Amino acid sequence: MSKQLTKAEEQIMQVLWDLQEASVKEVIDKLSEPKPAYNTVSTIIRILETKEFVAHKSIGRGYVYHPIIEKEAYSNQSLHKLMNGYFNGSFKNMVSFFVKENKMDVKELESILKEVNKKK
Repeated sequence: MSKQLTKAEEQIMQVLWDLQEASVKEVIDKLSEPKPAYNTVSTIIRILETKEFVAHKSIGRGYVYHPIIEKEAYSNQSLHKLMNGYFNGSFKNMVSFFVKENKMDVKELESILKEVNKKK
């Protein structure tokens, strides 16, 4: 999967990942103010279907949408793109940047290291 989401598409996907399935109206209900127009959200969801992030099933006269790409898979792909694009593909460079620039404290860093060690 190498498709990227626009900011608006990602907002919709976050709601769908959260709810697991929803109508356009249910998606809009979860979005913050000011709420986008129904047609805008409907169009974005159709684009997400074209990009193969979302599928739908018919319920009565409407549709219910659900993600077909897992949030973790997309997050992983996005993280690798960020790491390759800005940190020469180096996880160490990326973590060093966040430690320096965002004043990450030792406890946060230790927590990350514990998570990494669990994966080994």
